[in-house]
Amino acid sequence: MKLRSAWRFAPAIAATGFLCAQGGGFHRTVLLKKDLSIPGHETVVARVEIEPGAFVGRHTHPGEEISYVLDGQVDILIEGQPPLHVKGGESFMVPAGAKHDAHNTGSAPMHLVAVYVVEKGKPVATPAP
Repeated sequence: MKLRSAWRFAPAIAATGFLCAQGGGFHRTVLLKKDLSIPGHETVVARVEIEPGAFVGRHTHPGEEISYVLDGQVDILIEGQPPLHVKGGESFMVPAGAKHDAHNTGSAPMHLVAVYVVEKGKPVATPAP
């Protein structure tokens, strides 16, 4: 993506609190943010890229994360559960409030589409110890 076109997403990214969990090798771009028919909740759709060997960083969401891996492979590391190995064409869900991380275990960038069904007005991602 060219830098000029990336800037059009800057307000949406800043407004939804997505910068809190991002580190090197991880990029999340908000594609859509809309209120739901469920009072007090909204959905956020994002495109995620994780570079080879990179970790997202431990974090939580104030609602569920439902994701579809477009290509590559990733380990989803949810506290208290064994690692979930997911590759292109597969999906996963992270429960609300679960401390988790993601690690690209492949040799190429991993891309996924994430749908967050979260409490309105709260940051979509919050760093976790």
